[in-house]
Amino acid sequence: MTSTIKVNNIQNQCGANIINENSNTITLGASGDTIALASGASQTGFGRTGTVDWQTTPKTSTFTAVDGEGYFVNSGSALTMNLPAGSAGAIVAVSDYARNFQTYNLTVSPNGSEKIGGIAQDATLNVNGQAATFVYVDSTKGWVNVQNAEDTETGIPPYIGATGGTITTSGNCKIHTFTGPGTFTVCRIATTCAPVNNLVSYMVIAGGGGGGGYYAGGGGGAGGYREVVSPGSPYTGSPTQGYPTPGNRITVTATSYPITVGAGGNGGGDDSGSGANNGCNGSNSTFSTITSAGGGAGVGHDGAGTQPTGGSGGSGGGGTGNCGPSNGGAGNTPPTTPAQGTNGGNAQSAPSDRAGGGGGGATAVGQAGQPSPGTGGSGGAGATSSINATPTARAGGGGGGSGQSPTSAAPVAGGGKGGLGSSPAPGASATAGTANTGGGGGGGGGGPSSSGAAGGSGLVIIRYRYQ
Repeated sequence: MTSTIKVNNIQNQCGANIINENSNTITLGASGDTIALASGASQTGFGRTGTVDWQTTPKTSTFTAVDGEGYFVNSGSALTMNLPAGSAGAIVAVSDYARNFQTYNLTVSPNGSEKIGGIAQDATLNVNGQAATFVYVDSTKGWVNVQNAEDTETGIPPYIGATGGTITTSGNCKIHTFTGPGTFTVCRIATTCAPVNNLVSYMVIAGGGGGGGYYAGGGGGAGGYREVVSPGSPYTGSPTQGYPTPGNRITVTATSYPITVGAGGNGGGDDSGSGANNGCNGSNSTFSTITSAGGGAGVGHDGAGTQPTGGSGGSGGGGTGNCGPSNGGAGNTPPTTPAQGTNGGNAQSAPSDRAGGGGGGATAVGQAGQPSPGTGGSGGAGATSSINATPTARAGGGGGGSGQSPTSAAPVAGGGKGGLGSSPAPGASATAGTANTGGGGGGGGGGPSSSGAAGGSGLVIIRYRYQ
């Protein structure tokens, strides 16, 4: 016969124990009941199940762990978790709350001379999203990591995930900026509205051409400028953005895309007796199937009395004012739709008004050299885009140099100023195109300031929706 005792509380009185003589099993409560210890009471003999009690306020600075607890770490700098003194069965767990352990490592430090995995030294967690559980076994092995995870439990966003370049954000979009060679690696493609969200926005600008040298050299042409504004990652692009032409669109897949960023071309020399006074073309920039051509070189006196034409390229280089009627070079070479650049300006070559033509820019041709008193032509205007969330003008042509005038063509959208002439007084030197704008270099002036300046390096920017 089974007996049941029903009371509100069971308390130990005068050292007495409740003993069940017929069974070694004592059952407390019934199904659905909650067994609670009074405030201040403690339990012994039940043992630990191998789990921890997670502390849900993330740690943001170095701390000492407590046996039986788990911690989330959310820090903007590397920090340390000090383990408690080890006892058999002690357990501590930790997890990367911010998914940035690779940047801000967590050091796990044992107490005194105790060990982690049999080695008496610190352990380091340095994988984004890493979580680890340590159990103290004995003095031989010390704390042993019994469970490790690496970001596998997070939800996977239904948008593109990628690495490479310098990454910034603007609203729901990520922006990858490459100022030098690199790799754009797509780790995950979009699954939501895939046809639109896998079609990325981009800007590819080549290196600008160098300005022509001795003297009254032409300005360097801007590097080729190509851009697409995707409906999935919209912003205010330049008037020449090429989304309407299907061949310009890039739909990415989960693969790696090598990025090339073109260097600017060197400027021409200042030796009146040589043929080395022409500038050099800039170098191409590439992303996937898109190539932007380097800017055309501005030209200088060739030493043979002929009339050299400015170099062709993304935008054309300007002509020189020292060799008769020298014409600007052709832009949009090779041709793209829409055009990746414009022509360079012609020179002004009258003996008393020698002035180089300006280099072509992304949206406007280079200005011709101006007479009376022979002012170098301004570089052609570049293009303004907000692909990086800030309206920025890039890919302007270099200003032409002057043989006589003490004034200079102003730089436009990254293009360099043309050099000043030596009459009536020694003038200033030409200036280079701005780095990572694809601006053309300024043309050389006269006398001691007759060297041309280098073009600016190019740029590649990729933009897409990430959330």
